[in-house]
Amino acid sequence: MARGQLPIFERRAEDGRLMGYQVKIRKQGFPTVSRQFDRFADAERFALDTLQAMTARTFTDRREAERTTLADALDRYKREVTPHKKSAYGEGCLIERLKKLRLAEYSIATIQGADIAGYRDARAVEGASANTIRIELALLSHLYTVAASDWGMPLANPVRQARKPKLPRGRDRRLDRQRDDNGLTEEDRLLAACKASKSRWLEPIVRLALETGMRRGEILGLRWEHIDLSHGTAHLPDTKNGDSRSVPLSPAARRALLAVHRTRQAKCRNRIKPAQRVAVVLTVQANDRRKIKRRARRGPLFPIGDSGFVHTFQRAAENAGLVDFHFHDLRHEATSRLFERGLDVMEVASITGHKTLSMLKRYTHLRARDLAKKLATLPAPTLTASPAKQRPTTAGAGNVVPLKKAG
Repeated sequence: MARGQLPIFERRAEDGRLMGYQVKIRKQGFPTVSRQFDRFADAERFALDTLQAMTARTFTDRREAERTTLADALDRYKREVTPHKKSAYGEGCLIERLKKLRLAEYSIATIQGADIAGYRDARAVEGASANTIRIELALLSHLYTVAASDWGMPLANPVRQARKPKLPRGRDRRLDRQRDDNGLTEEDRLLAACKASKSRWLEPIVRLALETGMRRGEILGLRWEHIDLSHGTAHLPDTKNGDSRSVPLSPAARRALLAVHRTRQAKCRNRIKPAQRVAVVLTVQANDRRKIKRRARRGPLFPIGDSGFVHTFQRAAENAGLVDFHFHDLRHEATSRLFERGLDVMEVASITGHKTLSMLKRYTHLRARDLAKKLATLPAPTLTASPAKQRPTTAGAGNVVPLKKAG
């Protein structure tokens, strides 16, 4: 039976024992709202708030959000949103890991900023970097954004209520030019270790990274049909920031690509039928102005996966004795070298693909000793004294001699 004028009904067992209260609101123009409570005060408060929101036309149906757990929302996000991203595979692995959390059992309507802050702190204790935690929080934040905009769930974003971990200073690791006891620099040792690696693609990839500053994904995604050695360019139709760009190839980069081409031809000549070979002609201008033509297959330059390449490079860097050196540090090295060669800001940005000056500055680490040498070669500034103002000649105290007018 209803209690007063509010649609609150008692829930009783078969023996007449009071089990709780049920709110059941039916109002024209709104969906039926039904909720069970143990205490009458809670049921009364919910009924009054809901009826007031319906009267003020501010009522939102939260039933679907309350029935959806974070794990269910992550599954839907993985089906509908993740496949359209470039990092679909990596994000899919992250989603599967998030689904194993205890937080994933909660309804997405009940998760608060304190819950997100607790997850952030727990990940920091586990040893996750600040950037890793920010990426994970960004995924959860976008999930709530999609749920509110596309899935019709009226939700506040709890991730925005939690403080983001502060990012550390950007890396400034560069290859040391100082020679060791064997007369080798870090670059020499790294290239030697790459050449000795079981992967024949490791050395040319590292050389391309040093010469062009391309990202790992951009190099591994290169295709022969986008290489134009006659004009010395490599076209990247789809980059990290969504834009395409053409990267100029230095003579060293061209030699690296020709070496890859010759390796691919030697390995594939006897295994591939002539009908499957491509008709892409790479033209190279030699010193004697003769054109050397090479034929190559269509397809990727480097048949190697991203995860396998990362492990292979790290092993080579360790064998070379490089401490705390990542493949992405080669992009910092290449960007700095472009400035050291005398290119201006716009030229370097067009090569590396940086959109803002602040990000380009983050990747540029000029050596102080090189700048000191450059300053030593510059001419010293000449100080020129400003001419003194000419005062009129006086013939006596206070008597000014008038200037003669030109006749």
